[in-house]
Amino acid sequence: MSGKWKITAVSIASIVLITVNIYLIEKKGSKAERTVFVENWSMVKKDTITDTIQTNGVIKPVEEYDIYFETKKNDFKKFLVKEGDAVAAGSSLFEYTTTELDALKANLEAEKTAAEGEIVGIDEYIRKLMASQGALTRDPDKAVIDESVKNNLDINITTSSSDLIKSNIEQEMYKQELEKNSLNEKVKMLDAKLSSIEEQASAIVTTSEADGVVKNINKNLKNPIISIVSTNMAIEGNFTEEEMKKAKVGMTIKASSSDLKKSLKGTIGRIHSYPAEEPSLKRDNRFPFQALIEPEGEETESLLVGSKVNLAVITNEKAGVPAIPIEAVHYQKKPHVYKLTKKGYVDKHYIARGLKAEGKQELIKGPSVGDVILLEPNRVAKNHSYFITPIQFEKVKTATYKKFTSREKVRYLLLGILEK
Repeated sequence: MSGKWKITAVSIASIVLITVNIYLIEKKGSKAERTVFVENWSMVKKDTITDTIQTNGVIKPVEEYDIYFETKKNDFKKFLVKEGDAVAAGSSLFEYTTTELDALKANLEAEKTAAEGEIVGIDEYIRKLMASQGALTRDPDKAVIDESVKNNLDINITTSSSDLIKSNIEQEMYKQELEKNSLNEKVKMLDAKLSSIEEQASAIVTTSEADGVVKNINKNLKNPIISIVSTNMAIEGNFTEEEMKKAKVGMTIKASSSDLKKSLKGTIGRIHSYPAEEPSLKRDNRFPFQALIEPEGEETESLLVGSKVNLAVITNEKAGVPAIPIEAVHYQKKPHVYKLTKKGYVDKHYIARGLKAEGKQELIKGPSVGDVILLEPNRVAKNHSYFITPIQFEKVKTATYKKFTSREKVRYLLLGILEK
């Protein structure tokens, strides 16, 4: 065969081949029409799906204690701490005295002065009684009796005998001694009370109820007079209205920032049910929350108040569940996916969906773990279509072929012949 005939024969064969292929492709219901070119696929895998709220927060002390002072009933003396001081529970914060104690002290002092004056008067009177008694002893007929003594005796000294007068004077002296002793006991009791008040007045101090740091001191004595913040740190932030529907107290959080060597863990400890600002139609209402940080060595101790962190609040998490990429799910009428069968078909499978997050979709019902899923379901024209995949030339190697067992070589060869 000459060269001209060879060219003519090859050309005719090529035209016939192309024509037949075009016919097969365009033929309605042909195998070529029902073939899908599958370039992207994935497998159903056991995975962990975590749904989160991504927001921001700031490091702040867990608690703040305000100390108040009653200026109307008390007299302030001095502060015993400075702003920035670290205090422990029971540490003295400031001293004061009470006006009530001052009034009581003044009354007791007046009462004591009166008692002491009475004692002085009794001593003077006793001396007059003793002088009168002495005069009666020396010369009863010429004895001069003090008028105050005469008035207090229960007898008429002009008609009574000197012995009777002396006996009455002794009784009066005994009576006065008893009164003097009673007044001395009263003075001792008043001294004890005054001493107790003095001790109270000098020892009245307000102490801290917990460990912390003195944040603020109001030297104008306006309340709160002292504010103390705890040394334990928390994260504070705000939830949007949509986030409030998912957030709950007790949810796990993870916080990160460029200043932290590793993420902080903790839980949502408090969510305010009332917005930070008055509710408004003109803006998105935001609800404050506080997340408690799990202490984890020096990392939490080095946190600076005011540090900004990125916060992930875990609202739902499922581990070890069948999961596929979200783009593998087709939502026309009922959610479904296309599974690539070992026989070379693309079969539609309806699914029951579970948790969806992080670009993953949990499969509650549908293909099993290990099944291969088409990632572009919209490209499938019909169910149970054939599929072809691009040749991965990098894997077409002698070494790869040698890895197959003899059984696998025969099986794949037969599959190739029979599938045609």
